[in-house]
Amino acid sequence: MTHVFHRATGGVLPVAANGDGVYIVDADGRRYIDASGGAAVSCLGHSDPDVIAAMKAQLDAIPFAHTGFFTNRPMEDLADRLVESAPSGLDWVYFVSGGSEAAEAALKLARQYFLEIGQPERRRFIARLQSYHGNTLGALAVGGNMWRREPYEPLLADCAHISPCYAYRGMRPDESEEAYGRRVADELETEILELGPETVCAFVAEPVVGATAGAVPAVAGYFRRIREICDKYGVLLILDEVMCGMGRTGTLYACEQDDVVPDLLYAAKGIGAGYQPIGAVLVSEKIYAAVRDGSGSFQHGHTYMGHATACAAALAVQAKISDADLLANVRRRGEELDAALHERLGNHPHVGDLRGRGLFRGIELVADRATKQPFDPSLKLHQRIKRAAMAEGLICYPGGGTIDGRVGDHVLLAPPFIVDALHITEIVEKLGNAIETAIGETRK
Repeated sequence: MTHVFHRATGGVLPVAANGDGVYIVDADGRRYIDASGGAAVSCLGHSDPDVIAAMKAQLDAIPFAHTGFFTNRPMEDLADRLVESAPSGLDWVYFVSGGSEAAEAALKLARQYFLEIGQPERRRFIARLQSYHGNTLGALAVGGNMWRREPYEPLLADCAHISPCYAYRGMRPDESEEAYGRRVADELETEILELGPETVCAFVAEPVVGATAGAVPAVAGYFRRIREICDKYGVLLILDEVMCGMGRTGTLYACEQDDVVPDLLYAAKGIGAGYQPIGAVLVSEKIYAAVRDGSGSFQHGHTYMGHATACAAALAVQAKISDADLLANVRRRGEELDAALHERLGNHPHVGDLRGRGLFRGIELVADRATKQPFDPSLKLHQRIKRAAMAEGLICYPGGGTIDGRVGDHVLLAPPFIVDALHITEIVEKLGNAIETAIGETRK
């Protein structure tokens, strides 16, 4: 008997009892290798003693003081650390409690910026299909995950959506990556002109698409062209690095690899590695200055923003990533994971695409490799893979609706930054077995 309103109302979940590095141990003693960090959250694995010690020390000092009255040392130090490593020009940090809150804050701050500089007509947002930016109403409105949007469509603000940069599905056979990237990026200019440049506030995108499409990186040059278009029409560029940021792709900020600097960047998950809920919006000087020299305050806020214990945990997480040079391990193990996936699944008749960067990898499943035809969605292959993986002792993050919100199946992998070569072997072996089991079930 449970009184918890769980995510799904059917079935019984195992009880997570202990954390042991890259493993979670349930109440029955069964071990699961966490190959997705939950939802790309647990970048340091589980139960890191240094992070826990930092949290205990902060609890002994003061767990929480409302930021309407006080600042706190962990928040100040964490902001300094994030800015020090951020792309040039992102000089200010607004703390929240998670990714959806960060998305809401970024959207509202973009709107307020234009109010501050005397352009109140700028109210429209443009984003991409097959994106995900959070589950609150504002974040859901800019998101392009049709399955998540559909029940709440009447409640959502009107936002425009252009094509994703999804080379496996969108690039023509006779088209180079450069030409493809230019073509889909130019859809932004077309949409801005159709809406009226004077009405467009911002464009929102994930540098590497996460849960909705399964670790889809943009082709080279795409985001540079996006930046050019935004600058041409005075539109802000907002990058969502909730999943792909904070080292997940091999650099602390994913956009570093695309050679682009946004006006606003928001992150969560890997900032605090799941030890406490935390998210952040990194803000450019021009936006901060507009608020500072205008109304003097951001008309927004949450009770637990800048929570001292959450910031202390995140500061310890970021220190550990830096001091142990874990980004080098992300790059090294990411290459090993990519190679192992290609060796095990590269020629599989039902694996259409292997993609991603660093320790952020996606596997797209297809019914027919030659035609890229997806599986019948009624088979719910992704759900079968999740069940089979758990039976193998593997936590991965399968998803459905990969192509258009209705059809397509993929698996997302985002293991902790502390994985070693043996863990990579275990992950790929168990995932391969789970995929075979799930596909076999669809033939019965």
